[in-house]
Amino acid sequence: MHHALPLVLLAAAAALAQPASAQGQAAMSPPWTQQLCAAWNADATLTDKLVETGWVRNDGGRGFKVMRLWRADCQDSPRVEMRIVLKDGKAQCVQGGAAETQALAAGADYQMWAETPRWREMGAGDYGPMKAMMMGRLQFDGPRMEAMGNMGPFGNFLRLVGQVPGDWSACPK
Repeated sequence: MHHALPLVLLAAAAALAQPASAQGQAAMSPPWTQQLCAAWNADATLTDKLVETGWVRNDGGRGFKVMRLWRADCQDSPRVEMRIVLKDGKAQCVQGGAAETQALAAGADYQMWAETPRWREMGAGDYGPMKAMMMGRLQFDGPRMEAMGNMGPFGNFLRLVGQVPGDWSACPK
C-alpha cells in the first residue's frame, strides 16, 4: 500500500508540470490543437522532411495544406484542423484550432479520425500509420499515394498526438 503514495505524487507532479494552457483541455479541442501545432513546429522530421519530399508544396493552390482531425466517439464535438505552409524553408503549422476551411482541397488535404483509445495507442507509438490504416484503426481521407510516400513523418505526427497534454476522458465541446 505504501507504494501507491509515490505514484500519486509523481502523477500530481506531472500534472503540475504541464503548461497552464494545456491543463484541463480536452484532447482534440481547439486549444489542444494549438498545442499540437506548436509541437509540429518543434519536430524536425515534420518541418524538414515534408519539404524534402514535396508534401508541403501540394497545397491545392491555396498556399496551405489542411489536416483535419477528430475523435470518432465524440459525435457532437467540433472538428479541429491544422494549417501547414511552406515558410522559411520549413513545413510549418501556422494555425491550429477549430476547423475553418470550408472546402477541403481534393488531392491535397487530409482528414483523420479514430476512436479515442486508438488515438491514444497511436500517440503512444504502439503502432504506426500503416498498421493503423490497414487494421481500420485510423480512418483517413486524403491523397493516399502522397501519404504512403511520407510514412516516417506521418508516424511522427501520430506520436505527437500522444505527447501533447490533454484530457482524453472528456469529449471536446
